Amino acid sequence: QLQLVQSGGGLVQPGGSLRLSCAVSGFTLGSYRIGWFRQAPGKEREGVSCISASGGNTNYADSVKGRFTISRDNANNTVYLQMNSLKPEDTAVYYCAATRGLCVLSYSYGMDYWGKGTLVTVSS
Repeated sequence: QLQLVQSGGGLVQPGGSLRLSCAVSGFTLGSYRIGWFRQAPGKEREGVSCISASGGNTNYADSVKGRFTISRDNANNTVYLQMNSLKPEDTAVYYCAATRGLCVLSYSYGMDYWGKGTLVTVSS
């Protein structure tokens, strides 16, 4: 059974850091591109970052560029999102997703498999 299991969310103060993890099972991670998406209350889901199957190519939304880092460990079937210098506007439910096609930040419907989401709250 194909699964993406997320962990690492929580409450953090502005300026703080969190690392989200997305552990996959039931498929070979190295064959899939992975994306992180988020949805804030009352807003549409938006793309945060994508990483290629090999990990050699990444891209980021302008709003997180320079603060977030996506990485993957194919040997351990896990993808990470390191989030630094967090801001209140980063508060959202974060989702990891996998696709054998293209990971496009502006088109989340292209992703084939989704985690259940993890809440990140940035507040003092």
